[in-house]
Amino acid sequence: MKTEKAASAEDCGCAPTAKELTTLRGPLSRRTALGLAGLGVLSLGAVSALGLRFSPSAFAADYPSWDDVQNAKNNEAAKAAEVSRIQDLIAALQADVAAKQAEAERLANEYVAAQIAFETAADNANALQTQADAESARATETAKKLGRLAAQQYRSGGDDPSMELFFSGSAASADDLLTKLGTMDRLVEANRGVYADAVSARNNAQSLSDKAKVARDERDRLQKEAEQKMQAAQDAAAAAQAALAEQDKNLGTLQAQLAALQDQTAKTVADYQAGVEAARKAEEARQAALAEERRRQAEAEAAANAGGGGGGGGSSSGGSSGSGGSAGTGGWVRPASGYISSWFGNRGSVCGNGSCTSGGHRGIDFATSCWSPIYAAASGTVVWAQYTGDWGNYIKIDNGGGIVTGYAHIVNGGYSVSYGQWVNAGDVIAYVGNTGASTGCHLHFEVYWQGVRIDPAPVLLDHGINVY
Repeated sequence: MKTEKAASAEDCGCAPTAKELTTLRGPLSRRTALGLAGLGVLSLGAVSALGLRFSPSAFAADYPSWDDVQNAKNNEAAKAAEVSRIQDLIAALQADVAAKQAEAERLANEYVAAQIAFETAADNANALQTQADAESARATETAKKLGRLAAQQYRSGGDDPSMELFFSGSAASADDLLTKLGTMDRLVEANRGVYADAVSARNNAQSLSDKAKVARDERDRLQKEAEQKMQAAQDAAAAAQAALAEQDKNLGTLQAQLAALQDQTAKTVADYQAGVEAARKAEEARQAALAEERRRQAEAEAAANAGGGGGGGGSSSGGSSGSGGSAGTGGWVRPASGYISSWFGNRGSVCGNGSCTSGGHRGIDFATSCWSPIYAAASGTVVWAQYTGDWGNYIKIDNGGGIVTGYAHIVNGGYSVSYGQWVNAGDVIAYVGNTGASTGCHLHFEVYWQGVRIDPAPVLLDHGINVY
């Protein structure tokens, strides 16, 4: 296995602000952009089955056959034309992949920025409503205080006729109480400061409620925008994957055909054709060996889990260590092994891979070695499986009932599932890495509730998985 696998686990940097995204957008390589080394993000079958929107390659009908190459090799003019044609096809394939990958990354980062904007708006709406509720409660309590004073005056034989209005009906809200109290001139005059405080609190409550409604409308707008950008990014990823598959399918053959045309030795066209087939079989064997190695690793991890149990030893971070894939209740499992190196909430900025994060951390980090298995915490459908600047290689699973789980910083080539695929709780979906805004090998694990990321630790605990 690669030397990266032995890297020690360190704290990570996650979830930058939209402003910080500009520092995170590095060049997109064939491997890192879509995590295609080893196990791909999207199979062509998944792309077509899901009906994803992308433009098919414009080059398919123009590829030369080996017969075309053989015929052209026997005629200098035809050979020159065929060489030029193949060179143009190679350049077009490479340009198509580069353009579609760049577009996929651009839209992925737009989605991340939109998600952060939506969550910020949701936090703002919640904060305003909390303040409005507090002011409303203060107004009601202050008005009730005046009501108690009115009751004392009434029982003492007060002669203010407006007292009867106050006791003639029920008044539960601050508005009702203050309206009635406003008719009691003597009481108000004697308690002017208390009355003014109640009126101020009521007005503040109304103003804050109005602002909260505006904030909720903005939150809902941004949520729809984030959902649209997420779909656009997935469509772009599908298009990039299709372009890359087209390149993988044809580039080697085109390069061999070009070499055959330009070769002045006794090597025949048939020899080049046989070489392409041999290279294809060698690549298939390499991929099969890689898959088998990962299967053995997952089995070893599962055996270790069975022998060692859930584990609960403390760590320097205060987080409980444990085994990935350990079963909880309600069909949930622990998503990774290791201890919790960073909790949900505010923290200092963390810098890594040439970028720095904000203080906000909307997830928990399982510190463990690179290439350790990542398990689906709950069953569901994969709704995101691609690269972003901050999360690195990232998977989202819609678990139903408004719950979505997220898995960030997956190692390059570490995807085991693709977009649109159904997974069961405990399935190996990927492998731990250090991609994106990260400073060490770990899984950044997230839980979304109604589109907003919440603290995953209590959610896991509710399902019998204690990470504290």
